[in-house]
Amino acid sequence: MSSSSTAVLDSDFLKTWIGRSQSAQDVMSVGSAQALAATLDQTPQFVEGDALPPLWHWIYFWAVSTQSECGEDGHPKRGGFLPPVALPRRMWAGGRLRFDHAITLGSTATRDSRIEDVKIKSGNSGQLAFVTVSHQISSAGQMAIYEEHDIVYRDNPQPNAPAVQSKLAPTNAVWSRTITPDPVLLFRYSALTFNGHRIHYDRSYVTEVEGYPGLIVHGPLIATLLIELVRSHCPNRQIQSFDFRAVSPIFDTASFSVHARPDDDGQTVELWAANHRGELAMQAKAMLRSE
Repeated sequence: MSSSSTAVLDSDFLKTWIGRSQSAQDVMSVGSAQALAATLDQTPQFVEGDALPPLWHWIYFWAVSTQSECGEDGHPKRGGFLPPVALPRRMWAGGRLRFDHAITLGSTATRDSRIEDVKIKSGNSGQLAFVTVSHQISSAGQMAIYEEHDIVYRDNPQPNAPAVQSKLAPTNAVWSRTITPDPVLLFRYSALTFNGHRIHYDRSYVTEVEGYPGLIVHGPLIATLLIELVRSHCPNRQIQSFDFRAVSPIFDTASFSVHARPDDDGQTVELWAANHRGELAMQAKAMLRSE
């Protein structure tokens, strides 16, 4: 396992990335949606003109870089659109999404992205950097999705650092599903999102370099499984917004579970994911549109 990072983060320099923007276009292909459905163990049945399910836009708008532009971890090297944070680990920390209009399969959509904030913090595990990116996705002349995406950068494990205290997940779920992750599932989701991050498919890298006990299940995949739990139990309801926060990683070494509890108001669904020990891995909330 690699040693702890000794990088000193220049907060003022990294904050100069705030306000940087980029734009991308993509065709919401039926084939990609069919492939994600199969990856989620659903029977593919999409046709052109169908609405793209919420969160499925994550398999489009690939960040394409040449092989020589990839860093040691498999991600594009830092210092382009995203700030060059000199910390070895990076992961999705969470996000907030609002779904205003449906995006139809077969249509062309535009994503306008902007760096909204960069924050440097210190924790028990060392230095942390949080980067917030906003995405405005439009299609057919309408704003369809507004998203704020939080990325966390962190040090490698610190020697003699205190153990992180795990939080138990709630036990009052109304809907639940157990998922058994394996390298095939993680590889397929990585391929669909063009995500070269080695923590999801390279066991020797993730255990020997980044110090984790197994392959890491993608945060966006866990979030998608949470929202799919809502869709499966509320097939005739539209999701208005979705907020999620990663609490602790889930590995491919054991099964995990996703859970939901609808509130009495008929519009709010509390969601969470738990590892095989019943510890909280992700918290989320979905708001349904009024019927």
